[in-house]
Amino acid sequence: MVKITYVESNGTEHKIDVDEGLSIMEGAVTNSIPGIDADCGGGCACATCMVFIDNDWKEKINSMSEEEESMIDFHEHKNDNSRLSCQISVTADLDGMILKLPESQQ
Repeated sequence: MVKITYVESNGTEHKIDVDEGLSIMEGAVTNSIPGIDADCGGGCACATCMVFIDNDWKEKINSMSEEEESMIDFHEHKNDNSRLSCQISVTADLDGMILKLPESQQ
């Protein structure tokens, strides 16, 4: 199990264990983390699972696809650290990761 902390925009933290091989979005949905709606079910088609990745973790996750980048471009709260959590696979390297959720996903 990999420990991941999801931080709502109001500062509420949710520390959960996520199985390797799942996506960060699947870990959130399985554990009822508020702010990760995942309306498209992980198909990279809605951006309702956007998270902000701290720079320290960027090198430990897979690269962003053109499809993901296109979806993020439409999100009103995107920034340089934005990623869709449905597109990030959980690996042991992510143990301890802290993710922040945008204000629009409350």
